[in-house]
Amino acid sequence: MFEWDFSPPRSAPMGDHDVRRASDHLAGRRVALLVCGGIAAMKAPMVARALRGRGAEVTAFCSDEALRYVGREALEWSTCNPLVTQLTWRAEHLSDSAPFDAYLVAPATYNTLGKAAAGIADGVVTATLASAFGRMRAGHAVVLFAPTMHGSMHHPVLEQSCRALAALGAQFVTPRDDYGKHNLPDEGVLVAAVCRALSKSPLRGRSVLVATADAFNPHRDSADRLGAELHEALVLRGADSTLLLGPTSVRPAAWLPSVSAGDAASWSSAARARIGTPPALDAAVVSGSAPELVEALGDLRALFVVPEARPTSLVAAIVDHLEARLSAASDPP
Repeated sequence: MFEWDFSPPRSAPMGDHDVRRASDHLAGRRVALLVCGGIAAMKAPMVARALRGRGAEVTAFCSDEALRYVGREALEWSTCNPLVTQLTWRAEHLSDSAPFDAYLVAPATYNTLGKAAAGIADGVVTATLASAFGRMRAGHAVVLFAPTMHGSMHHPVLEQSCRALAALGAQFVTPRDDYGKHNLPDEGVLVAAVCRALSKSPLRGRSVLVATADAFNPHRDSADRLGAELHEALVLRGADSTLLLGPTSVRPAAWLPSVSAGDAASWSSAARARIGTPPALDAAVVSGSAPELVEALGDLRALFVVPEARPTSLVAAIVDHLEARLSAASDPP
């Protein structure tokens, strides 16, 4: 590991600009990545590639200040599109010919948040936001901010700016709290926020319990692996999913929250606690090896009981089942 033996790469080759496709949640979607002038701008190329990994077409808009922290060619390489740094006769900030579905401001600085809240459009990023708010109001786009700044800059003025933008319909991704600062979240969190904001799934905003673990067989990692994959699929569709893991080594992606139980008794207790805690569950996916839990959820319309034999396509089948049940439940009689 620490000393190379000069052997060539063994992994499957990919094109220089290609990204590994994680899913198609953003397939056919156009995302404007608005990069402001903070040190976190250096992470923008990785954010762009993560968006593309979910299927999005990405165009970056970058302020002059941001170019102090990230390279023009790095952004063009990561998006496979020309970087927009100025207001030109092409009116890229209006995107009339190819409208954007989502605008992600990452990082969103104190300066940009204040200007956007005040209606100031004096540069390529703020002018693009001015147009974005109009598209958002018409229901044609979503706008998300990922604030980053030193903790000393969090005071009532910042909160007032954020509340004003939220009142317009903008969404805010919770910053990563570290070293007394608002830091840029993991790329997975940012991309998931965009997926959730654009989701049209009946699962969006629904409370779902995922308890697929075979708590009485701690060596069955496949049950927790299924739960982790399903939890991610539900979160990306906008569900408020709670993942209850059993005593195995399988864990979901770091950006996905989960609850771990060390043994069968604590697993059952945690599951029952979630059932009895607001908000009320809209759907659940539980293991067939926990009949008492299945019985407790018997009145739930969108319930899927995982069989002992688990086909590889089960995640897609479960999602389809829950969406169909929730859609039927919301249809007028």
